[in-house]
Amino acid sequence: MSYPYPGGGYPGQGMPQPGFPNPNPPYPNAAPGYPQGPATMPMPGAPPAQALYGGPAGYDQMPAPPGGPGLPYSPQPPLGFQTVAMAATAFRGGAGSVAMPTPQPPGPAPYPSAGGGAPPYPVAGGGTSAPPYPQAPPPAGGSFRSAPPPSQPHPQIPSAPGSQRRPPPQVPTATGGHRPAPAQGTPQSATSSTSQTRHKYGTLREHQPFDPHADGQTLRNAMRGVGTDEKAIIDVMAHRSNEQRQKIILQYKTMYGKDLIANLRSDCGGRFGQVIEYLCMTPARLDAYLIRNAIKGLGTDEKVLIEILSTRTNQELAEIRMAYNSDYNKNLEQDIIDDTSGHFQRLMVSLAQGNRSESTTADMAQAQREAKELYDAGEKKWGTDESKFNAILVQRSPAQLRATFDEYSRLCKYTMEQSIKREMSGDLEKGMLAIVKSARDTPAYFAERLYKSMKGLGTDDDTLIRVVVSRCEVDMQLIKQAFQANYKQTLGRFIAGDTSGDYQKILLALIGGKD
Repeated sequence: MSYPYPGGGYPGQGMPQPGFPNPNPPYPNAAPGYPQGPATMPMPGAPPAQALYGGPAGYDQMPAPPGGPGLPYSPQPPLGFQTVAMAATAFRGGAGSVAMPTPQPPGPAPYPSAGGGAPPYPVAGGGTSAPPYPQAPPPAGGSFRSAPPPSQPHPQIPSAPGSQRRPPPQVPTATGGHRPAPAQGTPQSATSSTSQTRHKYGTLREHQPFDPHADGQTLRNAMRGVGTDEKAIIDVMAHRSNEQRQKIILQYKTMYGKDLIANLRSDCGGRFGQVIEYLCMTPARLDAYLIRNAIKGLGTDEKVLIEILSTRTNQELAEIRMAYNSDYNKNLEQDIIDDTSGHFQRLMVSLAQGNRSESTTADMAQAQREAKELYDAGEKKWGTDESKFNAILVQRSPAQLRATFDEYSRLCKYTMEQSIKREMSGDLEKGMLAIVKSARDTPAYFAERLYKSMKGLGTDDDTLIRVVVSRCEVDMQLIKQAFQANYKQTLGRFIAGDTSGDYQKILLALIGGKD
């Protein structure tokens, strides 16, 4: 389609256009490579036409290209909107002077691809920026709108809802640029409270002053060269809290680019090396490691499952589940299901949930009611309703269970422990007894575990190491008191009689000596 010649702003079809060859058929005198149109009449008031290459002067002819006759030209610079507007004005009236664009004060540099000094693109919030794409041509019915002077601000272009990116939320900080301490009841505050409780009755506490750089250097020197300085290793590893040991491990790798755990494992062997390796793990990762070793491969070490799952707090069990999944990419509950069966499986799965009540008070009415339910589920009937024992023993807090056990002794001529032994057997019996003993007196339960690991011929080193390392920062002082009260001998002397060498020295250091 052709554009109307008068008032349209553009020449009609077939008219010569600036910077392009004439579409008319070639003439004999045309320059090689380009057709030549008939000579055109000069515009009134226009400057004299320049002598053009290859034919008479005409508007559709261009100067000779620098490459020589017959070569196509490439007009430089590219045509802008002002040039197009000037050409359109010249073709529109046919008479009168050509309207030249009014010079504008210099403004911001236009976007390179925008012809003729197109105005810069206004940015939301004020200021200007280069447009993301070239500007559109002027409308057919009007002239080109020139850029506003710099003194006139560009109008704000409204953005679509949601098109502007919101600034990131500001995190309030306390004095000094640190985030404020978490509020009471948050997981962080609970972790801090648990950490303080862990050291209340422990024999291994934080060492002050503490310098992880110096400790890392001490351990490095103890393992360099021929031989190993076990005394230096014991002085560091058995006298720093778990939190401090984790900082030493990080600092060691920062200083020397080596893994401290791997270096200690290669330099410390036997049971002594096993103690050192356990000390390098966080409590949750150690328990996850112990459970994993207890259920992987052929057979299951049920006593490890029972000991850990029946004595850990809800928070500790949650951390164990996370560490187990993180370290072994497996689900703890599913692994327990795969390696156990029957009522013992249900008991272990229930304990692994970490959903026990943590109330420190006892409801006596509830204790009387549940004591009767346990009596009816066991001693009073033929057979045993194990699910009733499972439901009560796993859900209730230690304080509530102690009250229930006392009420049970008033109803029945047997204690709860005696009834469990009469009604159950095997691993289920051991699991139920561990819950009852731990609820009655946790330090006494672990004192019994230590005593049984060393009495008679031989030593159950795995149990001895596991209990000493896992409880030395929790309640080892109470365990030592219960051990002496129940077995008339100090725990330290009992350990000294069953162990020797560096293995003995590090165990005694962890529990605070022989006495």
